[in-house]
Parts: sequence; structure tokens; C-alpha cells
Amino acid sequence: MSISPTTEVSPSGQAGPDRQGGAGQGSDGRGGAALGREALGRLYRSRLNKGRAVLGEMFGGHIEVASQGAWVTTSEGKRFLNCGGYGVLLMGARHPTVVRHVCEQLHSHPVATRIFLEPSAALAADALVSVAPPGLERVHFAQSGAEVVETAIKMARTHGKRHLVATENGYHGKTMGALSLTGKAVFQDPFRPLLPQTSHVPYGDADALEAVLAAHPGECAVFVEPVQGEAGVIIPPPGYLTAVRDLCRRHGAFFVLDEIQTGMGRLGSWWGADAEGVTPDVMLVGKGLSGGIVPVSAAVATRQAFSVFDKDPYLHTSTFSQAPLSMAAARGAIAAMREEDLVGRARELGEELLPRLGGIVRGHFGGAVREVRGRGLLLGIEFAEPGPAGDLLIELAMQGVVANHSLNSHLVLRLTPPAVMTRGDVEFLYEAVDRACQLQAARYAPTSEGG
Repeated sequence: MSISPTTEVSPSGQAGPDRQGGAGQGSDGRGGAALGREALGRLYRSRLNKGRAVLGEMFGGHIEVASQGAWVTTSEGKRFLNCGGYGVLLMGARHPTVVRHVCEQLHSHPVATRIFLEPSAALAADALVSVAPPGLERVHFAQSGAEVVETAIKMARTHGKRHLVATENGYHGKTMGALSLTGKAVFQDPFRPLLPQTSHVPYGDADALEAVLAAHPGECAVFVEPVQGEAGVIIPPPGYLTAVRDLCRRHGAFFVLDEIQTGMGRLGSWWGADAEGVTPDVMLVGKGLSGGIVPVSAAVATRQAFSVFDKDPYLHTSTFSQAPLSMAAARGAIAAMREEDLVGRARELGEELLPRLGGIVRGHFGGAVREVRGRGLLLGIEFAEPGPAGDLLIELAMQGVVANHSLNSHLVLRLTPPAVMTRGDVEFLYEAVDRACQLQAARYAPTSEGG
């Protein structure tokens, strides 16, 4: 994505780091919360990533230090409605149910020996299976979405499926196996060669998928998202997931459904799979499973798909897989979803937000808007040309709202608001989007002469 700032930002700061470049915890012991913009910017440039430091300046140089519910707070006390987070924060920040589960585990047993049996992992797996599509019975836990993509690749290979099939502009992560599936050359090209025997087909095109499967009968593992998030909230035609499942069965392919972003209520249902009642061989879960507190992901599989891992528990392992602290976060997240019916809340909020936000954006940008689309609380605003999405993203931050760009589409501004927003939060969002659009639209809306 190419983000063009509308104004130059010159961050000001407090005292810089010491002459070795370090800043320690700050004089008040707040773990860096007391760092000024200039000092923090220097640390980013010298210790983390120069490009990331520049992006921070483009968005106003704010330093986030606290979060609660739908809001994030900066070191200067400014509050932002967090409709970003790339799909992680469906239940907002620091949800009390998740916090309670994590704190109890932290003060008793945060990391396991990996030798003895440990109850929090078993309970988390049982909780996840209880809300998963029927037939998914086995769970492998990890920390990130990309890790469980790698798990699914290896699981498929235990069944002889060595030809990987994914979709154009799909996103499955950036580790080497996951990157082989991610359908965007800009991320792949610097790291080639990637995994061999990998094909990409147009998303939503069942005929193109069938052609590849027919050419490699019994050899394929198919990776599909119910909605393509990073491609710009691309919703497939009705019946697509059913067609993918049926084609996989017909041609002996292994079906992996990547619900890392779409699952855990984001689409207004527990899973994108629910819309068509499909059960894949493996479903990938992440982001929302963390409860917004401790990173955790999972591959949830049928007994048959998982069978080789059942026979050899050391075939695919990770030191921090099933760490009790992350297991507590997963259990807390599922409990919070159930207690507050956040799935239903995501569906209801999405049904309100989509037309209202679409009306606001179109009212200002007119024909410069190609489409406003979404499902549940995964929303995308697509423009007809590059530029508006990036500028509106920055302007929204100036107006107090955090949103996201789409990694695989420069044309789409993405909103992933939390289901815990209050009525006041929703009205603030409408007003902020209206102000941001009003300030940016004149640069892009077509003129009366059609210019």
C-alpha cells in the first residue's frame, strides 16, 4: 500500500536515550511509557525498523500506552476508537472475563513442563471443539496464524497431499510455507524459491479450482478463506465454499479453511463456514482466539486428518504450544463470546454499520467509491483509484479512529470494529467518518464535468 500523508508531521519529544542508544524503562519505571516521541522514534529507527518509524510519524507520532474496551489511549491522554487491530479485538481490549482467566493462570502455572499432562490445554481444546463445525475433533495449538498454516501444510503432507492450491490475493501469512500460499508477488518475490508444486486460482472461481484438482488427482491440499480479508474484504459468490468442499471430495483433495481472521464471531457467525454448513478437513483459528490479550492460534481437524499426529505426538511440536497462559486466554475468549452473545452482537452491529457507513462515504466521495461491502464486523471501503484509501486512513486517525489498510489491495480501507462498542461509540464512529470524508473527498470526488 502507498500511503500519502496529507500534511507533514514533525514529532516533538522529550529527552532522548542515553549515548548508547538505550532508553531503559524510563525514570518512572513505567516500562517505556514515559518515553517522548523523539526518543521512541530513535529507538524504532535504531533497534526495530526505520520504515515503521516513518509510518508512525505519518499517523501523528502518537504513542499508545493503554487500552480498554473499544478505546486505546496515548501517552498524552488522547483516546482513539479502535476499529483496527487486523481482526484481533472483536471483544475489545482487556475484556474482564479474559483478564480473569489469564490472571488466575498467571498466578498459578503460566508455562508447562511439556512432560506431564496439563489441564488448561485439554479444557481449551474442549471449549474450542464445542463451538467448531461438527466433525472437527482434534486441536493443535500455536501462537500465530502463520504457524497453524504451516501445521496444516504438514498435516496435508502426512496424507500424501503435496500440491498446494490457494487463491490469488489470498493471505495466509509470511513464514516460508504460508508465504508460498499467500497470493501476492510483492511479498513472495524477495524470498523465492518458495515451496514447489503450488498453484493459485482466482478466488470465487470453482471452475478454475476444479481444473487444477483434475490435473493433480489425489495430490492437492486446498487453502481458502471464507472472506478474503487482506485482499480487501472480498466476499465469494453464494455456494462457493460448498463447491470447494464438494470438489475436494470428488478429486481426493485435502480441504483447509483459513478462519484466522474471519472466525470467532468476526463475520456475525462463529465461523465463515457456518454460512454454508461446511466442515473442512482442517480449520485454522487465530486473532480473536487470543481474547486480545495473549497470542494463540489453533488448527482444528477431523480425526482422520489428524491421525498421523495422533500416532506420533513429537512429529510436530513447539515449545510454547499449549502454554497454560495462552490456553487460559483462549478459554476466556470463548467464555466471553458465549456470556455476552458477541456473535449476535457482531451480526447486529454489522447490519447497522454497513449501510450507514456506506451512505456517509458515498455521500462525500460519490463515484470515487467503487463499493462498500462486508459481513458482520469485517468491513471494506473500495475506491476506484489508489490514494483515497491511504489518505482516508490517515485522516480517520486525525479524527480519533484507528482503521486498517488491506495488505493485498491499495484500494481498500478496512474496518474491524469490536462487538463491545456502545451506542455512544457507534455515534462517535459515524461522526468521525463523516468529518474525515468531508476533509478528504474534495481531492478525489469527480467534478460535475466528469473529471
